[in-house]
Amino acid sequence: MIAYLRGRIIVKEPHRIVIDVSGVGYDVAVPLSTFYGLGDQSSEVALRIHTHVREDALALYGFGTALELTLFERLIGISGIGPKVALAVLSGIEPSDLVRAIEQSDLARLTAIPGVGKKTSERIVVELKDRLPRLGSEPGALAGASAPSSALRDDVLSALVNLGYHRPLSEKAVDAAVKATPDGSFERTLKHALRELAR
Repeated sequence: MIAYLRGRIIVKEPHRIVIDVSGVGYDVAVPLSTFYGLGDQSSEVALRIHTHVREDALALYGFGTALELTLFERLIGISGIGPKVALAVLSGIEPSDLVRAIEQSDLARLTAIPGVGKKTSERIVVELKDRLPRLGSEPGALAGASAPSSALRDDVLSALVNLGYHRPLSEKAVDAAVKATPDGSFERTLKHALRELAR
């Protein structure tokens, strides 16, 4: 089973990328939360991979953080939720916000995600609410919703390094961005960090 891929992006489309690893192209489905953190075509990328095996196909799903992968695997473990719905969930809400919505049984926030109805939202809350605290024991995962800034900082820093920025400069830019947008989403924090680096 493939669990990790590192290589060069040769095709980049929303929800899908192709990674060249030593001359072999791997077609990987990704959520938007991961897609926004990727560099441009031809840039290097490293992704955690979930290999999904069916009778008629073998599909790869890639994630930029351990939290995204863990949430994806928790979601597809719910009866009636397959990889496509799980990707839609992760594409429609930041991972830390998803954890918070589940913990708070915020059905309105979950049903606001495109492709997720009320029944699916209820199932997600019922199935995952008691399983979320265990996320904190997994490497790189978010310990409940109490530490979103730490996970967010790591995600934005990883995105900047993948874009080719030097790590020391990226760390300073990320710290400034997190302070400026304490409750910001991944995308807002990343944009702020890029503005810091452009100064």
